[in-house]
Amino acid sequence: MNVRRVVTGHAGGKSKIVSEGGTRRSRSFKNIPGQSAALVWSTPAVPALPLDGTDVISEKSTYLPLQPGETRLMIVTFATDSVMMSIDPVAGFQEFSEHVPDLAAAMEPDSPGMHTTQTVDYGIVLEGEVWLEVDDGKQVHLKPHDVVVQNGTRHAWRNKSDKPVKIAFVLIGARKT
Repeated sequence: MNVRRVVTGHAGGKSKIVSEGGTRRSRSFKNIPGQSAALVWSTPAVPALPLDGTDVISEKSTYLPLQPGETRLMIVTFATDSVMMSIDPVAGFQEFSEHVPDLAAAMEPDSPGMHTTQTVDYGIVLEGEVWLEVDDGKQVHLKPHDVVVQNGTRHAWRNKSDKPVKIAFVLIGARKT
């Protein structure tokens, strides 16, 4: 996935463009055509300003926040359900686990696609259409510019259309009560 990222920071008391280009953690999946994930930005639980704009993402960065207050910005492209039903599920999940291990660990093997994370998520549909499924089986159809506020609930994304869907997610680590 090609995501252009512009990062600002501070130097000498003035704002400046620190970097412009792609992200360090961006993967297109060979075994799941049309599926990709890009980790765009990450912050600690309490970011300090002024920030110099140094990229804190590395190949070891997690896609999910590890502590309450940490944030992640991801852009995910979901392949269509028809593609997901036609791939080798073992090879597809193995590749997903290699590239996005923390998110793969949240997936439920007995309920494909269903997962729960200890986060508050803001999801914004950028392109395409997708259905959000929750515990009770209810599905909500989402189109471009629709926003989902996900409050640590069990859910799955279902792409019943004939085109991939792209969603931007802001994930905020939450405390379980």
